[in-house]
Amino acid sequence: MSHPAPAARDKLLFTPGPLTTSQAVKQAMLRDAGSWDAEFNEVVRGIRRSLLALAGLTPDDGYDAVLMQGSGTFGVESVIASVVPRDGKLLVLSNGAYGERILRIAECLDLDRRAHWPGETATPNALVVDAVLHEIPEITHVALVHCETTTGILNPIEPIAAVVRKHGKSLILDAMSSFGAVPIDLKATGIDYLISSANKCIEGVPGFSVILARRAALEATGGRPRSHSLDLLGQLRHLESSGQFRFTPPTHAILAFERALKELDDEGGPAARGRRYLANHRALVAGMTRLGFVPLLTPDIQSYIITAFHYPNDPAFRFAEFYRGLSARGMIIYPGKLTQVDTFRIGNIGRLFEADMTQLVHAVEDTLREFGCTLPLAPPAPRAVSVS
Repeated sequence: MSHPAPAARDKLLFTPGPLTTSQAVKQAMLRDAGSWDAEFNEVVRGIRRSLLALAGLTPDDGYDAVLMQGSGTFGVESVIASVVPRDGKLLVLSNGAYGERILRIAECLDLDRRAHWPGETATPNALVVDAVLHEIPEITHVALVHCETTTGILNPIEPIAAVVRKHGKSLILDAMSSFGAVPIDLKATGIDYLISSANKCIEGVPGFSVILARRAALEATGGRPRSHSLDLLGQLRHLESSGQFRFTPPTHAILAFERALKELDDEGGPAARGRRYLANHRALVAGMTRLGFVPLLTPDIQSYIITAFHYPNDPAFRFAEFYRGLSARGMIIYPGKLTQVDTFRIGNIGRLFEADMTQLVHAVEDTLREFGCTLPLAPPAPRAVSVS
């Protein structure tokens, strides 16, 4: 009697999302749910309550949790399109691809905008932000990416938030890759809108974004969005009045997210998850440094979410072949996104542990030897500086 072959093990995703999930999170999607069903709507209500608690908030703190269909970028666009007034102006503090994406969203929405660009390996300076807000009082909103996964840099919230609050402006925080594992105090910082995703540090699957919004700020927009389907206040009001999404919800992703929230709680909450990710990052950097790789960032601005490494100065190293070699060994990493430096990135989040990072480093070593690289690797070549 023949038996079906066992299912192949999924490749480990060393990325900032989508990411490796637990078997229980996957299994939570193996049932159907009706979007009008009272049981499913109670799941949505429970998730919204849990998200507030995860942020250290109670319903009396004046915040609401809104779920919005689509990827994290849909959530960012929902906020930008819904809350910045037509006569407003947006200041984007950008030091990577995701800050630039916010600028692109604002451009598509024909929004008046200004950018502060400190460079890809530097954080925004609160004194510069203060000067810009003083110079351009018409600015109404400031947008900041907390963890810019282009490099893995962790941008400071507190000094920026203090300046924004001093000028009476509204702060929008893209916490896509940090919420759930990196401490964020919404009440103390006065953040008006925090945006994250189901498939990052909470370890769910893609399908919707999460917005924590200060109710008074959102109500003050008057419900005049630039998008019908991404109307943030409209979504909140519909969730409150009927318990339902305005349009078809990603039911399976929501069931997975409910399970992921329970696993986060069982692990000990965001602080415990952050400690696991930090241990992953340290194990990764130690192993890669032993092989001769050089991290892009200095430790003072490096997050434990994702780590960027320079290409080595070895003629046998070719990233495309390196990537394929690791993939063949069951491990997926990320290419770089920088414009001036050749890098690749390795994520430390998802259902990964120190043993997985050690396994990855061994796979990196085996792949490099297979391609004839000399270990330890030579450091990255200095870049020529052009003089105009």
